[in-house]
Amino acid sequence: MPGSSVMGREAEHSLADFYFSDSDDPLRPPEGFVQWAEAGSWAMSMYEPHMLGAVAPRMAIERAGERSDVINLSSYNYLGLATHPEVVEAAQEALRTYGTGACGSPLLSGLSDLHRGLEQELAAFLGQEDCILFNSGFAGGMGTLAGVLRKGDVAILDAKTHLCSIDGAKLSRAKLVFFDHNDPDSLDQALTDSEGARRLVVVEGVYSMDGDTADLPKLLPVAEKHGVGVLIDEAHSILVYGANGRGVVEHYGAEKSIGLQFATFSKAFAGCGGFTVGRALLQYMRYYINAYGFSALPPAVVAGLRKALEVATRDNSLRETLWANTRYFREKAQQIGLDLGHGSSQVVPIMVGSDRRRLYELTRTLHRRGLFLAPVDYPSVPEDGLRFRVAITAAHTRADLDRALEILEDTIIRGRVDGAAE
Repeated sequence: MPGSSVMGREAEHSLADFYFSDSDDPLRPPEGFVQWAEAGSWAMSMYEPHMLGAVAPRMAIERAGERSDVINLSSYNYLGLATHPEVVEAAQEALRTYGTGACGSPLLSGLSDLHRGLEQELAAFLGQEDCILFNSGFAGGMGTLAGVLRKGDVAILDAKTHLCSIDGAKLSRAKLVFFDHNDPDSLDQALTDSEGARRLVVVEGVYSMDGDTADLPKLLPVAEKHGVGVLIDEAHSILVYGANGRGVVEHYGAEKSIGLQFATFSKAFAGCGGFTVGRALLQYMRYYINAYGFSALPPAVVAGLRKALEVATRDNSLRETLWANTRYFREKAQQIGLDLGHGSSQVVPIMVGSDRRRLYELTRTLHRRGLFLAPVDYPSVPEDGLRFRVAITAAHTRADLDRALEILEDTIIRGRVDGAAE
């Protein structure tokens, strides 16, 4: 019932129930969705909060007209570079020198020396020959697959691979096959079943909903046995994993076994966009990736990214702080009884189960008590795996983490949940 103070029957549904529309007009939303969204408006307001200032460990947000000063555990600013003075100054200087935009497509209008410099620096950093930049991380992941695969090919994806890779495989018109998460036997079967076709295996460095890594020591020998290349999405692991921050590929010593390495700039780089590095194939890819050919990053963003790469790799201090914070939070969270799943990264799921009503009531309570976390609902995760997702950063202090843990213990473990919308 609209305006209800307690989440009612709308908790029985999720976005997955309205994917196929009952409307005969594609410009009109499904009637069932409209009713569901109105009845559960207080719960839907838990998404897309207004951030009232820069992304920081402590900040102000507004949800459903309700302002709170919060500890932010929802930012991917893993190394705390979003407001780093050197990064900000580099972006400001480029804005003064190069203006606001790239003003054209790379293939026809060209790219600045800033762009070319970033390509060269990333290729050298990751020990590759070439690099392609994208102005969106999602578009880059999608475009990379769409650029290398064709109809008749087979894309073999880990079952928990990000949606951008799934959409890219679909866009390429390749056959889409999933293997069980991190399961070498399942991968072996998928490769055996697809013999005779061109194939590509796709995995992620850190899986964004579970916080675990691709099990490269077990998966790569299977791909190599079948003579099939591997693309890895390092969105949540670049600058974080590896002795030098080169990602999960470096962490497992697998640099020579990976055909293409993709990553985003919107996480540890604290910018926007993405990139793919590889060898001779990238010259070919430039002409077949529409996400590259028809858009380019603004120069100020590129300058900030170049400085972020420099700051993040001049020593290991930011990465060491991030890992110290991650270990501390995980240890304390487990001590108070939170279910963190099976990961070990700076991405920390807090499992809630299948009770959607409880998930959203907890979200509202966390907001009111000063903790910014978003509910993660089906179909993003399994229906019995509803959760919150914590992102630990190097910018968090122990005081930030201790206060967050106090709030989590009070709400999730002790069950002190405020009422829903009033």
